[in-house]
This record gives sequence, structure tokens and C-alpha cells, in this order.
Amino acid sequence: MKRIIKVLLIVTLALTGCTKKDTTSRSNYLTIKGSDTMVHLASNWAETYMSTHAEANLSVTGGGSGTGIAALINGTTDICIASRKIKDKEVKLAQKNGAQPQEHVVARDGIAVVVNPANPVTKLTVDQIGRIYRGSYTNWKEVGGPDAPIVILSRESSSGTYVFFQERVLSKQDYSTEAMLMPSTSAIIKTVSQDKWSIGYVGLGYAFEAKAKVKMLAVIDNIDSAPVIPSVEAVKSGAYPIARPLYFYTKGKPAGLTKQFIDFCISDSGQKIVLETGYVPVN
Repeated sequence: MKRIIKVLLIVTLALTGCTKKDTTSRSNYLTIKGSDTMVHLASNWAETYMSTHAEANLSVTGGGSGTGIAALINGTTDICIASRKIKDKEVKLAQKNGAQPQEHVVARDGIAVVVNPANPVTKLTVDQIGRIYRGSYTNWKEVGGPDAPIVILSRESSSGTYVFFQERVLSKQDYSTEAMLMPSTSAIIKTVSQDKWSIGYVGLGYAFEAKAKVKMLAVIDNIDSAPVIPSVEAVKSGAYPIARPLYFYTKGKPAGLTKQFIDFCISDSGQKIVLETGYVPVN
């Protein structure tokens, strides 16, 4: 969070004339908006990039993948960060506004299923997790735990993580009406750390950062699979079943500062930051 504030502060000072950076040229200013899962990573990239490019001013904000894609469609962001693929209807809306969305895979991520450290449950199958989130299972005793009600935590529908989790784990079925929709990943982490019988899902980087505040469950893909704890190695090898690419979307073929920043993100230096932030490099 401190890094995010620092990035935004730099941009604010630049726009108010309180810095020596030249912001009169739009070519020196880049807006990056979207996935809350990717905000931490994008902020680290932006902060490192600006430390070696004194002329560049980068603004990173979250709000969800859907919010970022909407900003791309409306022409109010240069780069959309998204934890899901852009939908066909969104591409058509962008094209109506004169944009031709270009996709860039910049990292990979595992979705960790987390519970309170006091919860004795240590592993679940993908099917069991799906049944919990669809509302078929409502008590921990139904999945080998104690007799206690399950408190379901989910991201809001504008989140790319919400969409991906629904497709991969819920088999595209509806979430339970009892699911509590949380405004951010950090809100899920906080609630799980305080509520003994809650369950949530978060990006791998956030789970690593939370450390002992939450417990990551081992996930079993099917009856023939072994339980797998989410990790960089497990995502990279394909062993962990709840994983996905992370994207940048641009309004067209990137040029200028946009291209330079994307090139940095997928370079060896940029991918080192991916690993250090708790995500999985693409190369």
C-alpha cells in the first residue's frame, strides 16, 4: 500500500507543478488502471521505471478489471490492467470508440483459497470449493471440518478475479446469495483473519504478503490428483489448478511511453519484479 501511495503522490506533485518533471507533454504521462489483483505489481513496476526515467510520470489505480476495461473503452486510461480476458462485447464497444484493444500477457497468478489459521481444514477439492461458493455446502462439517457455518467471502462482480473464479471453480454457475461481496482483496484478507469460519479467495501475491494472518488451503483438482499448496513453482508447472494469465490491454498497438513501459515489464528486470512481488513470470 505504501508503494501505491508513493506512486500516486509522485503523479499528484507532478500535475500540481511541485516537481521539476516536465508534465506539459502528454507523452511523458501514462495512466494505468484496473485489476486490484495487479495494482501492487503494477505499482512496483511503475515505481522502478520512474526511478530510472526522470521524465516519466505514471499513475496506477485499481477498481477492478471491469473498471479498467471501461476506462480503456472510454479513452480515460492508456493501459488497462486485467486479471481476465476482455469480452467480445467489450471489444466491440471499444471499436465503436475508435480503439482496437491489444492484449499483452505480462505475468501469471494463482488464486489462493484462504481460511482463518484457527480453522482445522487444510485441503479441499475444486468441486468442494465450488459447492461452498454455490451454496450447496453451508457447514464446515460437510467438508471434513467442525460443526460451524461457512461464511463465504467473494470479490465484487466488477473484479476479474470474481469472473475467473466463477468460470474455473463454480463451473460458470451463480454464486450463493449468502456470499458477502467485498470491495477489495485486502478486505477479504482482513475479514478472514478476524472471522474463524470464513473462506475467501485472493491473488497469490496478496496471500504471501498476508503471511500468518490467513492460511492457504491445498487444492485437489480431481480424485486422481494430489493436494497442491499454491506457490510460484506450482503455478509455473501447471500443478496448481486455480491459476491464470494477467494482462495489459492497450487501445491499439502501443507506442511511445506505453510501449517503453510494457517492454520494461516483460524484460528480465521487469519479470524479476513479478517474482519478487509474489506472482509468476511469463518467461
